Amino acid sequence: MAGRNEETLEHLSLLGNQNTRYKFEYDPGILEAIDNLHTRDYFVKFNCPEFTSLCPQTGQPDFATIYLSFIPDKKLVESKALKLYLFSFRNHGDFHEDVVNIIMNDLIELLDPRYIEVWGKFTPRGGLSIDPYTNYGKPGTKYEEMATYRMMNHDMNPETITNR
Repeated sequence: MAGRNEETLEHLSLLGNQNTRYKFEYDPGILEAIDNLHTRDYFVKFNCPEFTSLCPQTGQPDFATIYLSFIPDKKLVESKALKLYLFSFRNHGDFHEDVVNIIMNDLIELLDPRYIEVWGKFTPRGGLSIDPYTNYGKPGTKYEEMATYRMMNHDMNPETITNR
């Protein structure tokens, strides 16, 4: 099947909606999925360079780039819904490590992907940056093995930090 038509998109409430309301509190209910029309393995990658959340103790803002990559199975995340979902963390207080795991868990629940990874690269506060990484491969499949391999080799060649 090539292309999509109105019937395949009619369940989406955000895409094309000119009256979008931005939620300022964490809300996984914003997420919407669409059917994946392809059966082969392929990566989908989203980069969110303007992600913000709050420190749960001080209420100060935390800024990050969130990298989200996944190999879909039957569903894809609709990108406008993903953008609004990530925006909903703006006033959400949680530690960096919790944020990346919350995002991954919400997307696993929505999509049931073959494989997914979320990496948060947070800007420093107090001279320290925190870059949590998490991943998941569907149990009992080659993707579970892939997740183990990628976790063990995740930061073997760390990048040079020049922008923080």
